[in-house]
Amino acid sequence: MKVPLEISYRDIEKTDAIDTLVREKAAKLEEFHGEINSCRVALEKEHGSPDSGSPYRVRIDLRVPPSHELAVTKNPEESTQYVELETVIREAFEAARKQLVKLNEQQQGEVKEHLQEEMAAVVSELFPEQGYGFLRSLQEEQIYFHRNSVLHNDFDRLEVGTGVQCLVEEGEQGSQASTVRIVS
Repeated sequence: MKVPLEISYRDIEKTDAIDTLVREKAAKLEEFHGEINSCRVALEKEHGSPDSGSPYRVRIDLRVPPSHELAVTKNPEESTQYVELETVIREAFEAARKQLVKLNEQQQGEVKEHLQEEMAAVVSELFPEQGYGFLRSLQEEQIYFHRNSVLHNDFDRLEVGTGVQCLVEEGEQGSQASTVRIVS
């Protein structure tokens, strides 16, 4: 990595075991894409001891040349039985690995470019409590997006009418944004 790995802890005690796990997983990502510019990992404990679900959230932000930003957030849902921090870290890095492999295939020309294209769009519907919304492209196409696809934790900044750049791909139920970035 060109920029050293950044690890931040929020309401989690920093331990050598957790720090080592994150560093090993981040180093392993470079096997799947050798040109990672930077990697930021945020480890958070959102609330005390829940009856169900996990209090842990792991977010990984990667920058890959020429101008790709990949973001992964793992936060086991309420319906999931209590999940240890180490498991959430592993799941987040596995999701990041999958995104890097996909990006690497695209950059190597192994995936047809028309499967995913960047476009300008505007937020047309927003459901903040459920963590998703819809975009309207300049071609009047409706595009689904989820909280996890919004870069820089900016989901809460979105409003109906906000302009965005997004990467769109065909999902099981139509067009969906894999990455959403607010534009000024």
